[in-house]
Amino acid sequence: MLLLVTTSLVLLVAAPSAFAALTDGEGTYGETNDRIVTNAAFMVIAFFPLLILVVSIIQWRLDKRRDARKAAAKHRRSSSDWQGGW
Repeated sequence: MLLLVTTSLVLLVAAPSAFAALTDGEGTYGETNDRIVTNAAFMVIAFFPLLILVVSIIQWRLDKRRDARKAAAKHRRSSSDWQGGW
């Protein structure tokens, strides 16, 4: 286990410098300027509120389903059709 962790850390530390040496420090997108960096920052800023919105909608739907299941179970318990055996 220790060997796996050590090897992973060495590879993670060595990979950026090896990649920068092959491309003269240029990123995967290519040459950048201020406009590209600004647009990327705006995309990051827009991503998080959208993520919060999507996760909140998912949570709301799950809560709605849970409440419906609870109400149905309560109704089944109180209904005389489901009481007794025969």
